[in-house]
Amino acid sequence: MYIARVEGTVVATAKAPSLVGYKLLLVRSTDGGPLQVAADRTRQTGIGDVVACVTSRDASLVFDPPCPPCDLAITGFVDEYNLELPDGGRPS
Repeated sequence: MYIARVEGTVVATAKAPSLVGYKLLLVRSTDGGPLQVAADRTRQTGIGDVVACVTSRDASLVFDPPCPPCDLAITGFVDEYNLELPDGGRPS
């Protein structure tokens, strides 16, 4: 599981039937990784939200019915988090 920020949306004219009704969103992990497409299990996420994401098989298991073709899913919202660097400082 990791924390990410939603940066955009994805428009898909066709997708797997098990993903119909779920938004596809562009997320970037808070450590600055690449943009990735995530299926929004909460169905409430918007651009700018900080979210919790799960990957791999765990991502496909959060849906009902389970196991759509998905390897990254948004499972919840993060209200607040604190990040401390090893030297005791804070990121800029």
